[in-house]
Amino acid sequence: MRKFLLSLAACFLFVSFAHAAPGAVRCGKLLDVRAGHFLSDQVVVFDDNGGITSVGPAASAKLPAGVTPLDLSSATCLPGLIDVHTHITADPAASGYEGLGISAPREAVTGVKNARITLHAGFTTIRNVGASSFTDVAVRDGINAGEIEGPRMQVSGPLLGITGGHCDNNLLPYEFHFRDQGVADGPWAARTKVREVIKYGADLIKVCASGGVLSKGDQPGAPQYTFEELQAIAEEAHKLGRKVAAHAHGTQSIKDSIRAGIDSIEHSSLIDDEGIALAKQHGTYLDFDIYNDDFILQEGAKVGMLAESIEKEKKIGRLQRENFRRAFEAGTKMAFATDAGVYPHGENAKQFAKMVEWGMKPIDAIQAATIGGADLMGWADKVGVIEEGHYADIIGVSGDPLTNVRTLESVKFVMKGGAVVRNDFARK
Repeated sequence: MRKFLLSLAACFLFVSFAHAAPGAVRCGKLLDVRAGHFLSDQVVVFDDNGGITSVGPAASAKLPAGVTPLDLSSATCLPGLIDVHTHITADPAASGYEGLGISAPREAVTGVKNARITLHAGFTTIRNVGASSFTDVAVRDGINAGEIEGPRMQVSGPLLGITGGHCDNNLLPYEFHFRDQGVADGPWAARTKVREVIKYGADLIKVCASGGVLSKGDQPGAPQYTFEELQAIAEEAHKLGRKVAAHAHGTQSIKDSIRAGIDSIEHSSLIDDEGIALAKQHGTYLDFDIYNDDFILQEGAKVGMLAESIEKEKKIGRLQRENFRRAFEAGTKMAFATDAGVYPHGENAKQFAKMVEWGMKPIDAIQAATIGGADLMGWADKVGVIEEGHYADIIGVSGDPLTNVRTLESVKFVMKGGAVVRNDFARK
């Protein structure tokens, strides 16, 4: 019986997480995200490493010997989607004080579940910006080793923040003398913390420059890290080859972070005209999570979010969306960033409709979730487009996402690196 179970487990792993073999996909329509238009009847050919070797009309496709293209002639193909602001080991059901009962091992298990859900929703690449005890490092490493199913990941590990700030778990009373893992006060302590999280596996640094919505006792607009601390963090991270993402709702914190050389501003809620101009000048990405306001206001109390957090969201949510419109119209760089984990994973694509509602065309929102995200992550040569030399990360939908962007909420085909993850078209 033991041998039988081991054999069964081995077969399951092979079926679920098999490496790619040479192959091809025939797409009825393929979205060229750079040009913003569809190409008809295209064949994408890839090698046994999951890398695309050619893309072109089906009539002239040169296929490897013995390869028959997977038929997606009824589908619209796009590059795998990219979300640059997730919390893969978080669950909205563990909001507020409920989160204090979640152990690091349990958090990692949650991450395994959420990674699979995210990949099956069509997000083949994510950036995870905050997890305790390096649980996101463990999930990333499990995916890279082929042991679990999930998207390509860049991870930050613990968030850096000031004592008692948004990234210090400030729900506990004083007697416990609790400090979160990423707490560091002062420029040199912050530099040390950057070195520490990189030592233990971080691909990027996440820093809390301002207060937040879901933390207790602070305000989103209030500065926390000083300019000197932010500058030290950016310098140290860049010296070690890592980018920095700054949680910054507040006007001053946004501008301090940009001037300090930080690569992306997360939330960006209260950005002003000067901040927008600075972002353009420095080439800084602005990542607005403008869908989750709906979830917080409609479902937050049910999942245990604190009443004060919901009140803060009421004050800041619409302002964030209005400033998203202003920043987009000004021509700032933007990537698709959802804060998934505040709301359920797998629903990341619900943000596309909000981005269109607040000023973008569907192609703009799709570009933010493909070429924009790839550029911010430093992976523009690997992901974000269906082109020769990139990974065969391909999703398929029914319908036209350039006409109805909500089509992306119903992904039916997912391929990551040439391996089929999901194919609902085959069930017909």
